[in-house]
Amino acid sequence: MRNKYELMLKDFSDLEIELSDKQLDQFNKYYELLIKWNEVMNLTAITEFQDVCKLHFVDSVSSCKYFDFNKSDFSLIDVGTGAGFPSVPLKIVFPHLNMTLLDSLNKRLNFLNEVIDELGLNSEGSIKTLHGRAEDYSSTKPDSLRETFDISVSRAVANMSTLSEYCLPYVKVGGTFIAYKSEKAADELNAAKGAIHLLGGKLLSANEFMLPNSDINRTICLVEKKENTSKKYPRKAGVPSKQPL
Repeated sequence: MRNKYELMLKDFSDLEIELSDKQLDQFNKYYELLIKWNEVMNLTAITEFQDVCKLHFVDSVSSCKYFDFNKSDFSLIDVGTGAGFPSVPLKIVFPHLNMTLLDSLNKRLNFLNEVIDELGLNSEGSIKTLHGRAEDYSSTKPDSLRETFDISVSRAVANMSTLSEYCLPYVKVGGTFIAYKSEKAADELNAAKGAIHLLGGKLLSANEFMLPNSDINRTICLVEKKENTSKKYPRKAGVPSKQPL
């Protein structure tokens, strides 16, 4: 199997990650399940083997260049997880993480639950799926998940102001919001500075880089949660995307 994954292994090596045979097998099963389920529902437009390896698997884990996931048994929520990116590849590489995968579509969560079972992802840190919109579980209700996570991640296609309103309310003070942007994002981040501050965050860094062995631009944004988010946020469902802060 290592021959099949030679290019991906080289990419991970450039991220200073050496995959075990178990991890390689998990990525292989993940790919097979992704392609199988993609035939009956829309999970990804990227299906070629090498493209999935680089543009989904390696890309999802690329944030480790700028954030040390090994430092602690972090609790992490992936807001708008979709087909499990970036959370599932992160869980394969850093199995001690405790993860919650939040998505609004039950069919995607059915896929992810099969992935979790088939890959044995609950063997170390916990991992579970959660059905709902980004706004649903960060309210100020007593049973909400507001400000209960060390890390919030998102690879969703939304501007940084909107993503921050979705994600920062989940993060504890002192925690980190990690946003994956698909290209150079300086202008977008500039426009989002006011929203990030309003939500209790501070932009620590915007790290532009190329995916290993490619000419594909990426930006990983790290936002520290400095203060509690005002109870006004997030606003009701749909508003953050239609009227960014």
